[in-house]
Amino acid sequence: MDGPRLKILYISNGYTTHDHRFLGSFIGAGWDTSYLPLTDERLDSRAIPTGVRTMPWCYSTEPVTRGDWVDRKVVLAKILAQMNVDVVIAGPVQSGAFLAALAGASRLVTVSWGSDMLVDADRTAFNRFATRYALSRSKGVFGDCRAVREAVHRHSSLPDSAIITFPWGIDVARFSPGSSPLSLRRKLGWTDNEVFISTRSWETVYAIDVLIRAFATLRLARPTARLLLLGDGSLRNDINRLVDQYELREYMHTAGRTPHAGLVDYFREADVYVSSALSDGTSVSLLEAMSCGLPVVVAGSHGNLEWIEPGVNGALATPGDADALAAAMLSVAENPRLRATMGETNRSVVRERANWNDNFPQLVSAVERVASQ
Repeated sequence: MDGPRLKILYISNGYTTHDHRFLGSFIGAGWDTSYLPLTDERLDSRAIPTGVRTMPWCYSTEPVTRGDWVDRKVVLAKILAQMNVDVVIAGPVQSGAFLAALAGASRLVTVSWGSDMLVDADRTAFNRFATRYALSRSKGVFGDCRAVREAVHRHSSLPDSAIITFPWGIDVARFSPGSSPLSLRRKLGWTDNEVFISTRSWETVYAIDVLIRAFATLRLARPTARLLLLGDGSLRNDINRLVDQYELREYMHTAGRTPHAGLVDYFREADVYVSSALSDGTSVSLLEAMSCGLPVVVAGSHGNLEWIEPGVNGALATPGDADALAAAMLSVAENPRLRATMGETNRSVVRERANWNDNFPQLVSAVERVASQ
C-alpha cells in the first residue's frame, strides 16, 4: 500500500505466542499497529513487540458472555470512531471478530484460530449466528488449513479469493535438532528410554485425559516408554488424579507451562511428539516438534491430515480413542530406525511448507487489498 503507513487495530482474546508473532510481523511490515486484548489471559511471558500500541479495554476483561454483547459493542464502536483505523484484524471468530462486526468495523479481516471454525461454529445456535454474522461483515478471512477454508465456505458466501490459507508457521532456524542444556534424560535416568512429549494445554479440547489413559496402556506393551508432559490448565486436578489412579508418576515428568523460548530444549529431550487434541487446525506445536526432527503421533482430524502421512512421518489415531492412540504410539516407539527416518522427513516438510517468514507476505497482501477497497 503506497502513501502513509497502514493503520490497523488487532483484536484478540488475550496474549499468546501467536499474538506475539502476529504483532511483531505487523510492525515488521511497517504498519501502525494497535492491539486490543479483550481478556487478561496471558500465555506468553514475552513483552509486547516494540512499536505496538496497546489499547485499554474499558470494560470487563472476563470472558465474553452472551448477555453483555450490546454493552461491549458500544464500547468498541467508540474506540473505532476515535481511532479511525484502515483495517481491523480480529479473532477468534465468535468473540473478537463477532464483536468487531457488531461494532461496525468497515474493513474487517477475521482470523480463525482453528477450533472456532472447526468445532465451535456449530456447537450452539448462538455460535452459528455469531459465526455467520462475523463472516458476513468480513472483507477477508485468514485460516491455517484447508479444513478452515471449507468451514468458512459452509458458513458464508465469501468468494474463495477472500479466504487466505497458509499455516501460521514457525521459526525454522530456532526450532531445529540439537543438544539441550536441560539434561533431563540424564537427570531422570531416561537415556535408554523412548520419551514422548506433549505440550498442549490441560483443557477439554486437548484431551490430556485420553493421553494419560493411552500412556498407561502403552506401558503394558512397552515398559521403557516415558512421557514428558508440559502445560497446565483448568483440568489440572482431574489430570493429576488420573495420573495417580494409573500409578504413572515415576514414568512421567510434568514440567508445567513453559515459556515459548524454552520449548526447543524440551523437544530436544524427546524422541516422539504426541498430541491427543480432539480438534486442530495447523498446530504450531506440531510444526515446531517436526522442525526439531521428531516423528509425531496425533489425532487424525482436520489440519493434522494435511501434515501427517501414516508410516512416513508419523502415526494417526482416532480422536478421543485412548486405545487407538496407545497403538499408534507403540507403532512408533518400537521402531527406532523408522523414528529417525520420520524425523528427517518432518524436517524437510516444515522447511518447505511452514516457514513463517515465507508465508506471512500472503497475509500482508490480503490486508493491504482490503485497506484499498
